[in-house]
Amino acid sequence: MGFAQWIGLVALVLSLLILWEIRQLLLLLFVAVIFATAVNRLAKRLQRSGVKRGFAILLSIGGTFAFVILSTAIIVPPFLSQLQQLTQLVPEGFRQLELWLNGVTRNLPGGASQYIPTVDSLIEQLQPLASTLVNNFFRLFSGFFNITLSTLFIVVLTIMFALDPTTYRQGMVRLMPSFYRRRVDEILTLCEADLVGWIIGTLINMAVIGITSGIILAVLGVRLAFANALLSGLLEAVPNVGPILSTIAPTAIALLDAPWKAGAVIIAYFLMQQLEQYLLVPIVMGHQVSLPPAFTLLAQLAFASFFGFLGLLLAIPLLIIVRIILREVLIKDVMDRWNLATYPASQAEVAEAPVESTTTDPTTDAVVYTAAADHPEEPKKPASSGETKPR
Repeated sequence: MGFAQWIGLVALVLSLLILWEIRQLLLLLFVAVIFATAVNRLAKRLQRSGVKRGFAILLSIGGTFAFVILSTAIIVPPFLSQLQQLTQLVPEGFRQLELWLNGVTRNLPGGASQYIPTVDSLIEQLQPLASTLVNNFFRLFSGFFNITLSTLFIVVLTIMFALDPTTYRQGMVRLMPSFYRRRVDEILTLCEADLVGWIIGTLINMAVIGITSGIILAVLGVRLAFANALLSGLLEAVPNVGPILSTIAPTAIALLDAPWKAGAVIIAYFLMQQLEQYLLVPIVMGHQVSLPPAFTLLAQLAFASFFGFLGLLLAIPLLIIVRIILREVLIKDVMDRWNLATYPASQAEVAEAPVESTTTDPTTDAVVYTAAADHPEEPKKPASSGETKPR
């Protein structure tokens, strides 16, 4: 391996190390990109109604922030008051569960009771996992910013990306070779469409699950139904893990009233999640963002172990992007076209391909590529005096 190749290898390793050190910052940047994509799509819908681009962006950003502030002012105060009671009632529910289990195990025949773990032992086993999640949650912002600065960072980047998305998109496309820029722009369009579909589907799922769980808890007479319903809706953003966590608090509170009520809560939440998985998700998400449950769970575990709590929250959009890149770049552009007989010829065609010129479509923010005119043929050299011309 030559000196230049060693330099390239060292530069690659250093770049990967730098990206690893700023991984939390990159995740915050990805959050801003997701929000900017949603705002930009809303602005495009307003543009189709005849609103100018600048005013559409202003309405989209202002309307989004107004909705968030209004929702916070309406929801947060009652939620905080019930959350304080929730933190007091949940431990009492666990103590009630322990008493009930101890009474059941005493009546078991033989020495079977010694093989059944107690609630205290289960809590001790789960305590390291809970401590890890809590530490990762606080480490999310402590490495670079506190919560306020991180939120401000995301808000500012979202506004900047939404105001001029074409510039940032063209900059990313320009980093690619000229022959592949049109394809990169198509891949970015696919990523944008799937991210918007995921955002809309997730918001609808959160609203449906929150309202449904609130109705179920109110019908069963479980205390603090509003706080538990809001937690169920918020945790719906974390598939697989969120629905399980949302069942713990209402079940513990229901145990304070009667064991049958806790069982009814578990059954109702289980049926609600099954209906969501097999009815709501296919209808809302559609086939374009449908992900196999096994891949979803593996992605959550992988991103959570590498990036902490924020990686767990962003596992699904990150998996969507990774899936599109693997499908479009690795499978379609490389594996499907891999042919040893024609591969050298295709390389020669790429090397001789003319450089493309670019323009921008103002309504879609897409980069339009126009192939340059073919290079004029070089004039043929006159035949030398020693050559024989055909008669």
